[in-house]
Amino acid sequence: MKARILVVDDEPQILRFLEPALEASGYAILHAATGREALRLAANAAPDLILLDLGLPDMDGKEALPKLRAFCKAPIIVLSARDREAEKIEALDLGADDYVEKPFAIGELLARLRVALRRAGGVEAKIVIEADGLTLDFDRRLVTRAGAPIKLTPREYDLIALLARNAGRVMTHGQLLTALWGPAHRDDVQYLRVFVGQLRAKIERDPAEPSLIVT
Repeated sequence: MKARILVVDDEPQILRFLEPALEASGYAILHAATGREALRLAANAAPDLILLDLGLPDMDGKEALPKLRAFCKAPIIVLSARDREAEKIEALDLGADDYVEKPFAIGELLARLRVALRRAGGVEAKIVIEADGLTLDFDRRLVTRAGAPIKLTPREYDLIALLARNAGRVMTHGQLLTALWGPAHRDDVQYLRVFVGQLRAKIERDPAEPSLIVT
């Protein structure tokens, strides 16, 4: 099963940034642009985790937090441009599990999301994937072949993990670049080719004839 992530934000650009990254990482996305819609979806769709913006058009996110907490046990991660310590403390006291400032790096957000889901005992995408003698352990961020660790850079690991979670699906250059580097790098195809080449050299039995990462 895919973990269901409820994104509560009224900024279209945030959704355009988050949606492909979350879907590419194996999550199902629900979206609410207002506090009222967030409360309705949280009650009816039972999300596994909520990403909550504080600046909603119909109510402040800090008003929505205790209302959500009254019936919803899912982890809540606040996404906000408000960087004052008092704002963070208040949001955490009102029931948030974590607080991430905008702008944020998608890799960090995904890591915080995985931690929150693990702590809550929620559903995550596949924990361990094996293919052609290669094993990916998502909990440990570890890639091995026949038990021997393969040394990858953080970006190389994020790339192979993203591809593994979408095994059997065609991933476009734009999807991969947006999910890993953000929408500003959507057209940097050569950048992606360099990383795929580096990754193939480390994980393929024969990089000249790849069987794991197929173009």
